[in-house]
Amino acid sequence: MSFAQPSLKGRALRLLSGREHSRAELERKLKPFEEEPGSLAQALDELQAKGFINEQRVIESVVHRRAAKLGTARIKQELQSKGLAPEAVSAALAGLQASELERALAVWRKKFSQAPQNPKETAQQMRFLAARGFASEAIRAVVAGKFED
Repeated sequence: MSFAQPSLKGRALRLLSGREHSRAELERKLKPFEEEPGSLAQALDELQAKGFINEQRVIESVVHRRAAKLGTARIKQELQSKGLAPEAVSAALAGLQASELERALAVWRKKFSQAPQNPKETAQQMRFLAARGFASEAIRAVVAGKFED
């Protein structure tokens, strides 16, 4: 009993059913399955024409899923790795930068119960927030306790 391999379009739809993917991501993931040159591009063109592949939805999905845990820099890096248009990425990040301090504070509060008591704790808390991509100004303000409650 032999099973037919799913088509490129079928594989793409299966990937898209889990979460939003950019065209570049789909090309990267499906390239090994392309048997005829140009067939992958054709399949992705059809899906894009039908609205299954949409860069704006990818951006909104990433921002929605990651904004509560990550800073603007990490979200920017994640969006760029998806091969999205730089102008669209910049536009999406403009709104995030306004809430950077509040998001950094929320992440910090979730991880640490109190302000740092010594330089070692200060450095640890700053590294924690920096690893999540928060801006240095927001990190300094949060760790130093310079924010409004």
